[in-house]
Amino acid sequence: MAPMGVSVSRGRVLLCILLTTGMIYYLYSRFGSSGLRSGETKVDLRQLLSLAIRAAEEGGKAVREVKESDSLHQRSKGKTKEGADEMVTSGDLLSHRRMTSLFSNTFPGIKLISEEHDNAEVDKSLTWNYEIPTLIQESIDARMVPTKAITIWIDPLDATQEYTEDLKHFVTTMVCIAVRGKPIIGVIHKPFSKYTAWAMVDGASNIHPRKTYNEKTPTVIVSRSHAGAVLSYSKGAFGSNTTVIPAGGAGYKVLSLLDTREDIQPDSADLYIHVTFIKKWDICAGNAILKALGGQMTTIDGNNIDYSDSPSNTGGLVATVGIDHHALLKRLPDLKNLAPKM
Repeated sequence: MAPMGVSVSRGRVLLCILLTTGMIYYLYSRFGSSGLRSGETKVDLRQLLSLAIRAAEEGGKAVREVKESDSLHQRSKGKTKEGADEMVTSGDLLSHRRMTSLFSNTFPGIKLISEEHDNAEVDKSLTWNYEIPTLIQESIDARMVPTKAITIWIDPLDATQEYTEDLKHFVTTMVCIAVRGKPIIGVIHKPFSKYTAWAMVDGASNIHPRKTYNEKTPTVIVSRSHAGAVLSYSKGAFGSNTTVIPAGGAGYKVLSLLDTREDIQPDSADLYIHVTFIKKWDICAGNAILKALGGQMTTIDGNNIDYSDSPSNTGGLVATVGIDHHALLKRLPDLKNLAPKM
């Protein structure tokens, strides 16, 4: 009987080995090394895109919940470089907690930079099931990148001032995935219309450029805070028929350059200019989307913006798609003179 007992034991061991090997193979083939949960070194960009969409929409739910409950509890968290109050609300903070918790629970080793900060613990109940939407699976090949090369930028509520003023169409939540400082994935979600735009560089997108743009006398979209200075400058650069649209939120301004329905995006522009200091969580997602669609977002001097670490962009920005970007910059030689001296 002893040999039979040994045989059964060996069979069980062999079965366990086969099951374990099969599970490892399944996790690796489906989720890359991140699915192994230990010593993870790489992640599939399709996973990050899928989670970025989920996080932006989860943040959008928080933004709506706070607004609908009329419990904004708005306060100033400091001054901008121009001396205006920089507002924060309960909507910013609740969105921040949900969006960052999703990423922290799923990919705890990846660098994560959010506009907001608080002392609340990560919400362990917010998890992702690793499901990649069919459209993304079918249109984008697997692309594994080292986790140490990734920086995730989160803006849990863009256009906070407009949020407090009930100008809800300007409000967005945004996620950007940068790889080695370059913006690769961008997601912009509009909480109150429940519209989400996303794109991956060398991948796919659910949004597209318009068919035509006016390069000769472009419609320019700018921040509400410095529309006057840009208006006079733009008319000098492009002629008296140039239109300047003042708007809130960097995400909103980028969407104005693209092909969206008017009920989702009321304003349509050919050129986005910002002449003052701006944070990278405001612009990274839009930069990635424009880059994926063949457009560009650079500093006023025409330099690419690095998204590796530092959150500050002091060089202003010019954003276009469907237009010769650098030829346009040559028509704006004195644009940086509009920026206030810091």
